[in-house]
Amino acid sequence: MAGIHTTGPNQALIISGGGKEPRVIVGGRALVLPFVNRAQILSLEVMTLDVGTPRVYTKEGVPVSVDGIAQVKFARSEEAIRVAAQQFLGKPQSQIASIALQTMEGHQRAMLGTMSVESIYQDRDAFAKQVREVASTDLANMGMEIVSFTIRNIQDDEGYLDALGVKRTSEVKRDATIGLAEAERDSAIRSAQAKQEAEAARYIAETGIAESAREFNVSRAGFDQQVNARNAEAELAYELQATKTKQQIRTEEIQIEVVERQRQIQVQDQEVLRRERELEATVRKPAEAERYRLETISTGEKASVLMEAEATAETIRLRGDAEADAVRAKGLAEADAMRQKAEAWKEYGQAALVERLVESMPAVAAAIAQPLSKTDRISIISNGGGDGAGTGASRVTRDVTNIISQIPEVIESLTGIDVIGSIRNLPGVLGSNREETDGADSEASDSNQS
Repeated sequence: MAGIHTTGPNQALIISGGGKEPRVIVGGRALVLPFVNRAQILSLEVMTLDVGTPRVYTKEGVPVSVDGIAQVKFARSEEAIRVAAQQFLGKPQSQIASIALQTMEGHQRAMLGTMSVESIYQDRDAFAKQVREVASTDLANMGMEIVSFTIRNIQDDEGYLDALGVKRTSEVKRDATIGLAEAERDSAIRSAQAKQEAEAARYIAETGIAESAREFNVSRAGFDQQVNARNAEAELAYELQATKTKQQIRTEEIQIEVVERQRQIQVQDQEVLRRERELEATVRKPAEAERYRLETISTGEKASVLMEAEATAETIRLRGDAEADAVRAKGLAEADAMRQKAEAWKEYGQAALVERLVESMPAVAAAIAQPLSKTDRISIISNGGGDGAGTGASRVTRDVTNIISQIPEVIESLTGIDVIGSIRNLPGVLGSNREETDGADSEASDSNQS
C-alpha cells in the first residue's frame, strides 16, 4: 500500500522497511513509499476478557471456581507498541485476546493455590489485586496493560462455602442468643440501677428543686424589687429622655423653621432683587430713557420757545417802546393842545365854554338822529285824529326836535351851567343867537327829514 496513511486515536501505524527502525504513529498520518515501506495497523482498543478458573484447589485443598473479568489493551507508549508489534502484528484480534486470557487465567489459578477459601471469599479485592499485580508483569512483556480486573463470582461444588456459611450462621446465631441474654441481663441490672439512681436523683432533684424554688422565690422577690426600682427609674429616665428628646426635636424643628424662614427671606430677597432688576430693565430704564428723551426734547423746545419768547418780547418791547413814544408824543401833543385850550378858556371864561357847548350841540343832535339814519323803512300808522299834534313824518320831526331841546337842561343838570341863560346874558348876541337858533332848528329839521 502506497500513499498517505492516517490512523485514529485508537490505532497505531507501524511503518517498516527502508533499512530503518520501524516507525510508530498513533493518531496521525504518514507517507508510505511503495516498494520501500510497509504500513500495518495495530489496534489499541480495550479487550474484555472473561477470566474463568473452574475447580481450582485452594491452600486447604478445597476446590473452588472463580470467575473474573479483566479489561486489557496495548499500552500507548512507543516502546510497548514496538514490543506488541513484534509479537502480535498481523494476528487477528481474537487470537490476541485469547493469548491475554490464557495469561490471566494461569495467574488466577496460581494465586488460588496460595490462598484459603475464607481469605478469597472475604477479601475479593485483595485477591483481585494480587492477581493483577502478578499478571501485569507478563502482559507488560507483551506490550499490554491491565486496565481493570475484578472478581465476579466464587463458588464450590463440595458445599464448603455453604457449610462455612452455616457454621458462621450458627456462630452468629449463638453469639446473638448469648448476646441477647447478656443484653437482657445487663439491661435488667442497668434498669434497676438506673431506677435506683433515678429515684435518688429524683429525691436529690426534688430537694434541689425545692431549695432552688426557695432561692428562686427569694431571688425573684429581690429581683422584683430591683426590677420595680429599675422600672421606675427607667420610666422616669424614659420620661426625662422623652422630654429631652421632644425638646431637642422641637429645637431642631425651630432651627429648621428658622432655616426655612431664612431661606424664604433669601428667596424673597432674591425675588425682590429680581423684580427690582426686572423693574429696572422694563420700567425704570425705559422711563429714564423716555424722560431723558422728553427732557432733551423739552430742553430743545424750551430753548426754542425761550428764543422765540425773547425774540417776541424783544419785538413787543421795541413795539411797545415805539407805541409808548408815539403815545407819549400824542399825549404831549394833546396835552399841549389842551393846555393851550385851557389857557384860551381862561382867557375867554364862561363865554368860551358856552361857545364850546354850542359847537358840540350839532354833533349831539347828529348822534341822536344817527339811529334814524340806519333805518331802511318807517311805517307810520295814523288814526286820523284831529288833535293838532300832527301825524306822519311831522310827528317824527317834532319828536327829534323835542329831544334836542332837552339837551341844555341835561347839560345844566350835569355841569350846573345854564347854557340858555348864559347865551341870553351875552351882550349883542340875542338877535344873532335867535337867528342861529332858528338856523339850527331848521338844520335839525332838515337832517331829520333826510
